[in-house]
Amino acid sequence: MISGPGENPVERVAADANVLLSAVIGKAALRVFTAPGLEILSTRPTLAEVAEYLPHMASSYGIQAQLLEGQFRLLRLKEIPVEGYRRFLPEAGRRLARRDPDDVELLALALALRIPVWSNDSDFRGAGVRLFTTAQLLKVLGV
Repeated sequence: MISGPGENPVERVAADANVLLSAVIGKAALRVFTAPGLEILSTRPTLAEVAEYLPHMASSYGIQAQLLEGQFRLLRLKEIPVEGYRRFLPEAGRRLARRDPDDVELLALALALRIPVWSNDSDFRGAGVRLFTTAQLLKVLGV
């Protein structure tokens, strides 16, 4: 269990594609993965989105795609099957109406497990779950 001053404990987070891509290229988000006791979860569509963008990221940063793919595989990350959050998909869809439909499954996961979302995407604001940006999460985790 991880807690910061005046914060509720954070044991698990639902990670969005943007923070995972940031971690893969070695930005500050990678430090979140060093926090002991934190379980980082995501969905198959979110992980597929990351995999889809890796070649573009490799090109943009002048890094071999295979290196980024290897870094992605090394992230301490757990994929939760849709069966674990399927019944929350309609509610997540309603909460994210007119926002990014790619975020619905991640929100459903967060709702099902009653965990915060870790994202730098403003689409999750006002969706009824606790939201951490990378900077906020790093502060709470003290890493």
